[in-house]
Amino acid sequence: MDDKKVTRIAAVGDIHVKETDKGKWVSYFKEVSANADVLIICGDLTDTGDEDEAAILAAELHACTIPVVCVLGNHDYEKGRHKLIRQAIQSTNVHVLDGEAIVIGGVGFAGVKGFGGGFDRYLLTMFGEDANKAYVQEAVDEALHLERALNKLDSEFQVNKKIAVLHYSPIKATVVGEPPEIYPFLGSSRLAEPLIRNNVTAAFHGHAHAGTLEGSISNSDIKVFNVAKQVLSKAGYQCPYYLLEV
Repeated sequence: MDDKKVTRIAAVGDIHVKETDKGKWVSYFKEVSANADVLIICGDLTDTGDEDEAAILAAELHACTIPVVCVLGNHDYEKGRHKLIRQAIQSTNVHVLDGEAIVIGGVGFAGVKGFGGGFDRYLLTMFGEDANKAYVQEAVDEALHLERALNKLDSEFQVNKKIAVLHYSPIKATVVGEPPEIYPFLGSSRLAEPLIRNNVTAAFHGHAHAGTLEGSISNSDIKVFNVAKQVLSKAGYQCPYYLLEV
């Protein structure tokens, strides 16, 4: 493995593909392919969680000539058809991660959807009603899935460059711009802990459409990017994807 090799990672989230989007994304994926080595899509691949929307996206992704790494988002779970959506999109070139890891061009990618629960000292704790405990347990489970995927990059692949692909945010800084009242539903600090322990290079997420493009995990050098398409457009990206060289 050549650690000196530079890999260009394009990242976007919340593309919300609709059944009426046939042909809409071809030029986008062609442009990304011309400028990057890998494309990350950080969840909300579909608009209403329908497998017909996923089929449209799968067809549009034929225009993408570079490897694609995705996670699902909350919209993809809306109708309980997330397994069908994953099956429709997954291919030899498109990798939909859910607690799994993959290495492309010497860079390791670990992906989970993530979940909510809040940040820092306002992190929701496992106390009270069973419904509240179940909500917190979902966030704990997602963090554990992320931990295992990142551990696999160390134990099996031994890569030094590690990228986390999420839908929900691991830090508060990149959801700032949204109403503070909904911060607990936009991410969880529990997702940051595996990133720190495994010394990731960077993390990407979406979900917070009115959030902030860039932040970092406290007391670390780990950058976090909110690459929701809406955030990138607001930041002035004509063709909305963020490009990071690692």
